Amino acid sequence: MTSPRTVVIVGGVAAGMSAATRLRRNDEDLRIVVLERGPHVSFANCGLPYHLGGVIEDRDDLLQQTPASLAARFAIDVRVRQEVVGIDREARTVRVRDLVPGTDYSLGYDALVIATGAAPVPPEMVGAERAHVLRDIDDMDRIQGALSDGPRSAVVIGGGFVGLEVAENLLARGLAVSVVELSDQVLPPLDPELAALVADRLTSHGVAVHTGARAVAVEDDKVELSDGTMVAADLVVSAVGVRPESGLARAAGLTIGERGGMVVDDEQRTSDPAVFAVGDVAEKRDAVVGGTTLVPLAQTANRHGRLVADVITGRATPSRPVLGTAILRVLGLTAAVTGWSERRLRAAGRDARAIHTHPVSHAGYYPGAEAMALKLLLDPATDRILGAQAVGGEGVDKRIDVIATAMRAGLTGSDLADLELAYAPQVGSAKDPVNMLGYIADNLHAGLTETVQWHELEREVADGALLVDVRSPAEHAGGRIPGAVNLPVDELRHRMADLPDRRLVVHCAVGARGHVAVRMLRQAGYDAVNLDGGFRTWSAGISAGHPSGAERPGGRPAQ
Repeated sequence: MTSPRTVVIVGGVAAGMSAATRLRRNDEDLRIVVLERGPHVSFANCGLPYHLGGVIEDRDDLLQQTPASLAARFAIDVRVRQEVVGIDREARTVRVRDLVPGTDYSLGYDALVIATGAAPVPPEMVGAERAHVLRDIDDMDRIQGALSDGPRSAVVIGGGFVGLEVAENLLARGLAVSVVELSDQVLPPLDPELAALVADRLTSHGVAVHTGARAVAVEDDKVELSDGTMVAADLVVSAVGVRPESGLARAAGLTIGERGGMVVDDEQRTSDPAVFAVGDVAEKRDAVVGGTTLVPLAQTANRHGRLVADVITGRATPSRPVLGTAILRVLGLTAAVTGWSERRLRAAGRDARAIHTHPVSHAGYYPGAEAMALKLLLDPATDRILGAQAVGGEGVDKRIDVIATAMRAGLTGSDLADLELAYAPQVGSAKDPVNMLGYIADNLHAGLTETVQWHELEREVADGALLVDVRSPAEHAGGRIPGAVNLPVDELRHRMADLPDRRLVVHCAVGARGHVAVRMLRQAGYDAVNLDGGFRTWSAGISAGHPSGAERPGGRPAQ
């Protein structure tokens, strides 16, 4: 009788445990061994910040499976506090160090799955040892211990998704919180005019936001920034990002990519046919522009863990390129992204068409509708969807999910107009925000209208364009773009002769009335374009740091 094949998995949590349990469901005869360096093989790492803030009260709620429960249900041999310190690819063995007694042993494999994840990037600053990180349960326990000492202030280094989650939860514990971000905005995956909305929410709740600055030193009760600012900090948490934990693979001679992750094919197989890599340690294929990328997200790790189990048990299941769809909810505001941002596309030399809208979450006449800002990025030649972003209240998640699904299906921007989406006044609109993006995309792709972006407005005016505000006089008086003349859209047909024969940049509050005005003007022979997203998008862009400012009565810039 032959022995069952042995699959060894290095690392648990999302990717490793998804692979292990799927392997068992696929094949009852496999010998499956999971080796986990830490004390917990299956925990909800995305929930760690929320235990710090008391939202998840019971620590044990974060512990999803144990070695005993996995053995009982799936007959998986799970070994915790076991560190794989070497791989002999020729002999197909791993050298394992049992961390409790500190002894080594050898374990053979027929297939090896590396799911070692990603490690926090250590901050480069004096006193970095004082900064906590938040990767696992042990890290969370250490921060909880520090909180029990009664700190009054905290600095979170890093204004990305995890950093803002930590900041929110430390704020909930009553600490005075500061966020330090090296980029010129929080949430770098977003474009600045949307990230500004998140920064505004943070500051309105008392979080001090320091962008364009780096923490250079941690002292006993403060952090020094690169601009000389001293920020109070009884507690410091570093969330500056992660990098693939690929040292074991590198030492074994497996191919490592330029981004530091393990190179895999579309079946997650490495340069050694018997070795696979899944989760944050593996590089992915980018769905927008091709090439490789790193996407340290739990949903992707779970998908690829399941996929590699199918491949190992004989079912060819190629992985798909990734979009990097991600979401954050902070202080009641939701921010979500899929695909690439405009800033990233332009930095890569890619042309992009941007569409901004400012819809509400459901029918405006039904109580409780919440505002959101949506941005869609398209290839101007093909109408292909390159990315999308959304910031707002209720309903942001489903709009980004619909667009991410459309991208996966290969739909164009104009195709969004014809999506059949669920509607009732309590949950949506007869013209859903996603449909509205499609209508605008179709108009632009068909050449029925033309738009300019908020960051292009200065250049347009410098080139001689006249800015025409088609809002009401009361709206214009309440806040305006410098140099704009007010000509309400309802008076436009009768006062069109008042306009000069030169390029006109039309704007309203969010773009809808501006589109009506542009259609009138273009059919009358004027060279007219619409300011995409209107005054609201422009104002958000200004608050993100654009050099000019909106005029308000008394000459004060818009806030």
